[in-house]
Amino acid sequence: MDTIINLQKKIVPEMTDLLVERYRILRQICNEQPIGRRALAGHLNLSERVLRSQVDFLKSCGLLAYSPAGMAVTDQGMEILRELAEYVSKLQGISSLEKFLLEKLSVRKVVVIPGDSDSEPVIKRELGRAAAHELVSLLNEGKGRIVAVSGGTTLAAAASNIRGNFPDVIVVPARGGLGDMLELQANTIATVMAQHLHASYRQLYVPDSVSQEILNSILAEDAGIREVVDIIKHADILIHGIGRADVMAKHRRLPQPFIDKLLREGAVGEAVGQYSSLDGSQIYMTNNAGLMMHDLPKIGTVIGVAGGKSKAKAILSVSRATRQDILITDEAAANEMVALLNAER
Repeated sequence: MDTIINLQKKIVPEMTDLLVERYRILRQICNEQPIGRRALAGHLNLSERVLRSQVDFLKSCGLLAYSPAGMAVTDQGMEILRELAEYVSKLQGISSLEKFLLEKLSVRKVVVIPGDSDSEPVIKRELGRAAAHELVSLLNEGKGRIVAVSGGTTLAAAASNIRGNFPDVIVVPARGGLGDMLELQANTIATVMAQHLHASYRQLYVPDSVSQEILNSILAEDAGIREVVDIIKHADILIHGIGRADVMAKHRRLPQPFIDKLLREGAVGEAVGQYSSLDGSQIYMTNNAGLMMHDLPKIGTVIGVAGGKSKAKAILSVSRATRQDILITDEAAANEMVALLNAER
């Protein structure tokens, strides 16, 4: 395949651009369907005239269907999308990015999605789809029975896109609530994911960041919470997001003077409550009844998911702070991480 791609790039480079554009159109429609042409043009930053010719071609190939509600991808179109994913990744040099990061980071597998989730919201859904695919593959291989999941938009996308039949699996929130929108909280995501997997679930009704004294009191008085915490601590698979230190500190409503102190001390990334510097050093850790960074080495498989150029430093810091078995990111974050790693030489 690599030889064919290299020949195509040299002899018919315009074909590469056209293929990638049509792939992006199909992918966007798949994630937004049904969607009208004007809205689609806005999402893709294309003129309606240019878009019209492309969607008409895709419809003539049987890949799109029109209805009063808008355009949708046909079953044949969905199959083409799945088959094109790897080819488009190779066309855009994604495989070389994955190989470079695999060599530089302590991970078993790197998955890079084309695009930039900072500027293309659809890429967050693609990251979620990729995370769902990796999780289902692990469950099919019998790699775990207890799945812990964190909150956030990307993990919400993973939950909404996952499908399977695993009645013996238990899905739990990795940590307590952050005070975000209900649909983005770990409890909600764990519930949705469990329903789509035909699995069972447990919920953790404890705030994400409380004092150690209050936490000890809750655990001492509530046997139900103790039972859930015990299940969480024995998770076989963790699938979690990675955030920027400044953004996550604000989500946790930490005082601004304390946030300023964290940033002065070099905090750039956050995962499961730990704020880390670019070299992976711990700057600060929040209290929580659920998983903490020191619990991750005991978990069978850890999947980290995050994208966007703005999160490159955060992803590097978390990857260095603890074990990440599978890293799922996007092209923009991967390119920025490569630049950061090369600058450290």
